[in-house]
Amino acid sequence: NYGGRPEIVDAVKKLIERGTKMEDVDEEVIQSVLYWPEMPDPDMVIRTSGEERISGFLIWEAAYSEFYWCDKHWPDFDEVELDKALEEYASRQRRYGK
Repeated sequence: NYGGRPEIVDAVKKLIERGTKMEDVDEEVIQSVLYWPEMPDPDMVIRTSGEERISGFLIWEAAYSEFYWCDKHWPDFDEVELDKALEEYASRQRRYGK
């Protein structure tokens, strides 16, 4: 099972195994040892089923993502709901943590 915390723990272990010096550790170095380092950070994360939590999903990668909470369950998530999510996303001003 995927979990964001174990992914970060594994990344730290990789850095230690490689002998990475503390002063060399920055966001780029950490990104390079995540499970999918080539994957760009998501602009938006859609969470279905009325749950307003991320459940450990992409903790590092989704830090500056916009979240869309939807009451529909995944099997019922349709094109109309996707359009709503995209419309809401388009109306937001992204601040990237600022």
